[in-house]
Amino acid sequence: MLKKLIIIILFLAVAALGAGFWAYQQAINFTQQPVMLEKAQLVEVKSGTSYRKLIRQFEEKKWISDTQWARFTHKLSPQLTNIKAGTYWVEPNQRLAEVLTQLKTGKEHQFSITFVEGSRFSEWQQQLEQAPYLEHELEGMSEEDIASKLGIKRSKLEGLFLAETYHYTAGMSDFDILERSHNALVTLLDTEWETKSANLPLKSSYEALILASIIEKETAIDSERERVSSVFVNRLRRGMRLQTDPTVIYGMGDKYDGNIRKKDLRTPTAYNTYTINGLPPTPIAMAGPASIKAALHPETSRYLYFVADGTGGHKFTKSLVEHNKAVRAYLRTLRN
Repeated sequence: MLKKLIIIILFLAVAALGAGFWAYQQAINFTQQPVMLEKAQLVEVKSGTSYRKLIRQFEEKKWISDTQWARFTHKLSPQLTNIKAGTYWVEPNQRLAEVLTQLKTGKEHQFSITFVEGSRFSEWQQQLEQAPYLEHELEGMSEEDIASKLGIKRSKLEGLFLAETYHYTAGMSDFDILERSHNALVTLLDTEWETKSANLPLKSSYEALILASIIEKETAIDSERERVSSVFVNRLRRGMRLQTDPTVIYGMGDKYDGNIRKKDLRTPTAYNTYTINGLPPTPIAMAGPASIKAALHPETSRYLYFVADGTGGHKFTKSLVEHNKAVRAYLRTLRN
């Protein structure tokens, strides 16, 4: 009788172990199933969402199946069920365990926004308004109000941000982006100002920023930036007017229709460097790191003029006679 009882107990133990192993395997299979998305997409996990609620949502969307085994995941792999709110990028057929790991670590999807060198603050505002998953704290605010909120003691924000690519997660704000961009500019500008070339005709780092914005608008060729900078620096040293078209265009504002006429060059504005001496009162665009460095570390040269050469670059000259010759060559290139 005792022998039979022992056999029964052993049988039940083996059966229990077998059932437990089978349940364990089903729970493992549950977490290893692919998430059935038609295409990669963002998945938003709202604050307060529990593991079980998330699984129900996935089941309702028919992304997963066999959810009766979901409750075992908490016991077998509790680390997978401690999910965090956020916005996550999920790929088709990504395994549920991988998705839960993403949600556990809180590694949210990184969005990016790229501000192009030479663009204006008004263009940045449009980009920020259209950026996905970005909170709009600055909507309806004037430029002066935005400057005040950022702690910038200027009423005009042109040029006061560093043109680069910035990453953000869902829920960040346009203010966050601009604050980071302004801080990045200040850090770079201060560093370059401390190591600037000797005897520059610039009274402050803000004037360097103004010059950098002009360089940014005059050339997109990295190898030319220091040389373009040298032209403007040489002219400032001699008291010559800068006579750069981008400042004329900026001063024209909405009146600019794509063409600059002789009367535009002669029409005074605060920015028209054909009619004013020295630098314009503010930057005319957002500058990138290369142009800021070029403004403070110009090439040593005797060049006073430059003009487009018709092939994407510029011809640099030291005298007005040489410059006029280069202009005629450029016009011939255009005609041909």
